[in-house]
Amino acid sequence: MTNITKDVMYDAVAPGDFESFIELDRYNARSTAFDKIISATHDHFWDPLDPKYIDFSEPFDLENEALMPEETQPLLRLPYIAETLKDQKDRIRFINYMQLWNFSSILHGEQGALNLSASLCHVLKDQGAQEYAANQTREEARHVTAFARYIRARWGRPVECGTVLKALLIEIIDAPEVYKKIIGMQMLVEGLAMGAFAFGYKNNRDPLARKLFQLVMTDEAFHHKFGKIWADRTVPRMTQAERAIVEDWAAHCAQALIFNTNSPEQQHVIFGTFGLDPERVIAEIAARKKERDPTRQFKGDANVFRVLIKTLLSAGLITERTRKFYAAHVDLEELRAEGDRIVGDSIAEDGIRYLQAINFKDPGRAAISVAAE
Repeated sequence: MTNITKDVMYDAVAPGDFESFIELDRYNARSTAFDKIISATHDHFWDPLDPKYIDFSEPFDLENEALMPEETQPLLRLPYIAETLKDQKDRIRFINYMQLWNFSSILHGEQGALNLSASLCHVLKDQGAQEYAANQTREEARHVTAFARYIRARWGRPVECGTVLKALLIEIIDAPEVYKKIIGMQMLVEGLAMGAFAFGYKNNRDPLARKLFQLVMTDEAFHHKFGKIWADRTVPRMTQAERAIVEDWAAHCAQALIFNTNSPEQQHVIFGTFGLDPERVIAEIAARKKERDPTRQFKGDANVFRVLIKTLLSAGLITERTRKFYAAHVDLEELRAEGDRIVGDSIAEDGIRYLQAINFKDPGRAAISVAAE
């Protein structure tokens, strides 16, 4: 197993090497780096099966109300789709079906995060790191339950995972190298999720969806922090050759997430459901892209891909060697000037206050700053 380990708390063994976990000296060697985020688990506990936290019986009229504003749905501005879907109910149905697709992708991503964090329990030798991974496994399990219940309440059943996202999740989960798991999931997929949840929290018209996004973000902010701790302790100590390997892996995952996970080629089933010719839709999307300013960049603090790139920049995983790839999509100096906090941090902190009021009946208890610790 080829690992790039620069700190003992990220030391790893082969998945089947249980004997290493019962070495006597191991029990007296436990890092304290994760103690704060492990203890904070109690502050942001929530139960998707308990309506005092979130009630999935809350109604929403999907037939007559769109989950998202039309201005957040660029496909509806394509001439072919706009001409075909003239009826307001058809447009509402299209928007809400796109949301089924998005929520299903989130559900599949949460299942991937559950499997990955469980796999870390089998390889991370340090007791503190292993306990953190076990806590995250529990939290990802409740995310799977929560998103599955939301989809069931609104649509009945999810849709299939997109081929690119599915392949990337399998690649990350099956990777024997810990750095691939941490960068791929804890930093990039979790970073993308924080952006997506912040965007949904800001724009979704369903109060139940907004509450779900916020509750999940109270957990995800800590998962994101685990990856940041790894980067702070590992990246500065890498050799140039090791850094190049890690940067290339990060760029590989970023490219899949930015360019391919929501590509129109993967959405044939959506277009076909509405009687649209998928090839014509794809042709119009391609034509629209040619008309755009080629220097156009991701804007807005809740842009999901901007949050993803900011995660890599804050971790020191964007250097002169790979800068050009990312600079084509964002203003890196603007990102750097913003500091480490991301848009989801404030939403998560408000969510923790909400959970503390339920869990401890003490509204005055100070919320944990999930990004600044």
